[in-house]
Amino acid sequence: MIEIKNVSMRFDNSLALDGVSMSIPEGCAYGLLGSNGAGKSTLLRMLSGIYRPYSGEVLIDGEPVYNNVPVKEKVFFINDETVQFNDMTLLDMKAYYKRFYNSFSDELFDKLHGVINLPLKKKLSTFSKGMKRQAAVICGISCKTPYLFLDEAFDGLDPTMRIIVKQMLIDAMLDNKLTVIFSSHNLSEIDEFCDRVGLMHGGNVVFDRELDNVKGTVVKIQTAFDRSVTAEDFSGFELLHIESVGSVTHLIAKGDREAIRSSINSLSPKIYDEVPLSLEEIFIYEMEVLGYDSSKLDR
Repeated sequence: MIEIKNVSMRFDNSLALDGVSMSIPEGCAYGLLGSNGAGKSTLLRMLSGIYRPYSGEVLIDGEPVYNNVPVKEKVFFINDETVQFNDMTLLDMKAYYKRFYNSFSDELFDKLHGVINLPLKKKLSTFSKGMKRQAAVICGISCKTPYLFLDEAFDGLDPTMRIIVKQMLIDAMLDNKLTVIFSSHNLSEIDEFCDRVGLMHGGNVVFDRELDNVKGTVVKIQTAFDRSVTAEDFSGFELLHIESVGSVTHLIAKGDREAIRSSINSLSPKIYDEVPLSLEEIFIYEMEVLGYDSSKLDR
């Protein structure tokens, strides 16, 4: 598993990570969310052993990552930048990674390449951004490492190729117990692909939770009463947001759904309807409760 313990990172006088702690279990599809400058890329580079923590510990399977070759052989990092491979062909990339990863599978490479069918002998400088990302994903999965990290995983991919790449990652997770961490600005991608999510803001982890728990404990309710109501009228659950439009009151509540329903029904509402919330809405309301301005997050 991955353990990040009170990790901080500085670049000159800038604090990129500020006491970050989280743990990610084996076989997890983990989504790392946050705006530009939140610390996502810095954290992924630290997990890959590129950066040394200013303070704290970054452990994979109980061992520090930085300057630890056996541990780094368990990790493949797909950077958002691919300019370093511009003079290589896809066959050159394959040969390059085979030098560092004894687990590299030619059979798997051929299988994945057969799905995407990228040019093998053209330089990557002639590839589009999406094609470069596909090439990196093919090589990354073919290395058969137990940990795969992707920075802006699906950036530059068209909708059809996004589906294909996601299926490749899902197959790798099922076949090899692959643990995938990817950063993204796209909440819908996180929602459909990940089972756990961490939200970063200003170098901090705002929250780190199972997606099912996030969705299962937050509910949007449309209700109406014979009198005007305020937040003080509700008890037995955490009220994230309240807004009245005419005679209808909209509530965003967090807690046990039966307890929420029972509490509101005790006030004899004229109507009571639960409305599904998107992951984006949940994050916005939770950020506001924590005192963050959610309008500053890219969504």
